[in-house]
Order: sequence, then C-alpha cells, then structure tokens
Amino acid sequence: MPDTGIKDYYEILQLSPRADRDTIERVFRYLAHRFHPDNRETGDVERFSEIVDAYEVLSSAAKRAKYDIGYESVRETRWRLFNQESVENDVSADTRIRLAIMSILYIVRRNNPAEPGVGSMELERLLECPEPVIRFHCWYLRENTWITRLDTGYMAITALGVDRLFELGGPAESSLQLMRLRNRHTPRTQRALLA
Repeated sequence: MPDTGIKDYYEILQLSPRADRDTIERVFRYLAHRFHPDNRETGDVERFSEIVDAYEVLSSAAKRAKYDIGYESVRETRWRLFNQESVENDVSADTRIRLAIMSILYIVRRNNPAEPGVGSMELERLLECPEPVIRFHCWYLRENTWITRLDTGYMAITALGVDRLFELGGPAESSLQLMRLRNRHTPRTQRALLA
C-alpha cells in the first residue's frame, strides 16, 4: 500500500478483505503459533507482533469497519499498472502479468533469500489485478513448477522459474522500475524489492 500510515493487516494475515470472522480466527491461530517467539524453529518477535496487531483490528467488527474505510480509500487511489479490460480479455496482458509475477518473485528472492516469498494479496495490489486473475496465473506458474507456495503461504520463484524468466528475456525491467518508484509494498516486500 502507499505510504499512508495504514498498515496492511490483510496482507500481514494473508487474507482477502472479504474474509469472514472464522477464517480470520483460523489464520491468526496458525500464524501466531508459527511465529510465536517461543517457537525455536520459526519464531519471529517482529512478525508475531504484526500478526497480533492485525488480528486485534480485523477480529473486532467496529475496529475492522473503521480500518476498512481508510483501507478502501487508499486502494481506490492507487496507480494502475494494467488496464482492467486488457487484464481480463487480452492474451498479451496475460503474458505480461505472468512475466511481472515472476519478475517480482525473482527480485524478492535475489535480494532476500532468507525470506523469498510474496503474498498473493501483495501481488494483487502490486499488479492491480483482481484476485481471480492472480489466482489463475499463480496456478499456471505453479503447475509449470516455475513458482511454489512456501510453508508461510507466500509465493516464491523456483530455480526452474528463474531459468524460464531468463529464457523470456529476464525481469520485466519497465515493471520493476515503476514498482521502485512506488512506495506501495509491505515493509518486508519493499525492502526486498529495493535492496
């Protein structure tokens, strides 16, 4: 999201803004257990704190409604990378979307190998594509083993994906330059893209 002071709680919990209370609860419990500081293998104090903050807002109907007002206004003002009509109907746009997804995942993995993934909600926001479009392209890329879903739920490019990306000409430089100019990423993704 743009630098508005609004944390993206949906991205932190890897949720759709349409997620119901039960889904929020289930995802929170899973992530809280995984990143709890007492967990010797995957504990992460900073991530755990973000997860708890996100849950406190999204699990309260009143707090979530207030949060959603600001969240939606930010979403409406974001710059668009792709024209929606071409995203939904144009085969060349599909190729650009897949190349952009692979490029984003490549840059994040290259710049932050310890945390190489990007959430599907973040991809949706970065590319300004509707959820079903991102889901379709991620499915296609996973079926070809060019990307994979990590244990964290994030997407990451595979070695075969890196090879395929360079067969296609390398990262989509114009898309990456535009993304570098935009301060619309979660802090973790932004650090990896700009590193």
